[in-house]
Parts: sequence; structure tokens; C-alpha cells
Amino acid sequence: MIATSREIWVYLAGDWLFRKSGQRAIFNPVLIAIVILVSILLATGTSYATYFAGAQFVHFLLGPATVALAIPLYTQFKRVRAMLLPVLAGLLAGSLTAIVSAVLIGWLFGASQSTLLSLAPKSVTTPIAMGITERIGGIPSLTAVLVIVTGILGALGARYVFDAMKLRDPAIRGFAIGVAAHGIGTARAFQVNEQSGAFAALAMGLNGALTALLVPVLAPWISQLVAR
Repeated sequence: MIATSREIWVYLAGDWLFRKSGQRAIFNPVLIAIVILVSILLATGTSYATYFAGAQFVHFLLGPATVALAIPLYTQFKRVRAMLLPVLAGLLAGSLTAIVSAVLIGWLFGASQSTLLSLAPKSVTTPIAMGITERIGGIPSLTAVLVIVTGILGALGARYVFDAMKLRDPAIRGFAIGVAAHGIGTARAFQVNEQSGAFAALAMGLNGALTALLVPVLAPWISQLVAR
């Protein structure tokens, strides 16, 4: 429970800085919490296994927190139903792009087969991504790091990408960040407004399910890239 309390306090510190900064993306509470926690663990010489053993309660809460995202989604159900075809098309395009682009970039930089397999599910929430990676022969711990980095980069940079593309609709912005940056991006979307958050939650859940289906199918192709 000591580790759990520490996680809560460092996140609250990050959230305080985020609010004091005028909600600047660079002061993302998750990013700040990670930096503080890593610094504490390095300074105290605490191993990851020891830290994680004390953080089981927070890890358990990921499940209920994800399920609770259905509440704001329900309030936006009419718009979701009206946008069903664009949602499905965007989901398929976004999921495939996230998988294929990550693998191809890794391949161009000479990544190993196990690294490429670990890269493939980096745009879905950590428990799903690690399960997919383990199933296809990747490195789950590497995938966990890649998922966190992806989420933080999405939360930091999505706004600027949307503005450059002149995307103003909160539903579209939310759905895009949910597909690309899973839970961390979804948390950022909720900070903007409820509609963005609801569509981000929808995208996160659907992308997790679709990626779990697509990556095992694409795994043989990913393995063949290394052999070429």
C-alpha cells in the first residue's frame, strides 16, 4: 500500500502542476508522475518487481476504471449511432496504420523480430497490448514501455496535429486520439470536454479488440520482414 500511496501523491503533484500551467500539454500529469516515480525508484535502488508488487491495487483499478468509461459514452450514444459508418471506417484505418507504420519504421531502423512484434500493438491499452505481444512471441515488458511512450506522445502532440489539419469536431478529435494513444490519450480528451472523452473511450475499446484480432494475423508478415 506504500507504493500505491506514492503513486497517488505523485500523480496529484503532476495534476497540480498541470493546472497551474494553464493545462499545457507538456505538463501532462501522467508524464510528470512517471518522471518522479522513476527518479524515486532509481534513487532508492528499488527493483521494478518490488515496486510492482506494492502497486497491485492501482493495477487492479485499471479494469473498473475502463468499464466506467461506458458512462460518458452512453450519454453520447445518439451521435455514435449516427456516425456508425465513419466510426468503423476510421477505426479500421487507424488500427492498421498504427500497426503497420510502427513495424515498418522499426524494420527500417534494423529492429529485431522480437522488437517488431513488440511494436505492433503499441497503440492499445497496456494489459491488452502485453497479452497480444506474449501470444505472438514478442517482449511484453518492452511493449509496456512502448505503450506508455505512445500514449504520452499522443497526449502531448495530438492537439497540434488536429489544429494543423483544421479538425475542430470534438468527436473526431476524441476518436482519433483514442485510436492512436489509448488510455493516456483518452484521459487527455476528457480534460478537453466530455464529448471528446466519450469518443476517445469508444475508440480505445474498439481498437483494443480489433488490434487483438489483426496483430496475430499480421504476425507472420512481420516475421518475414526480418528474413528479407
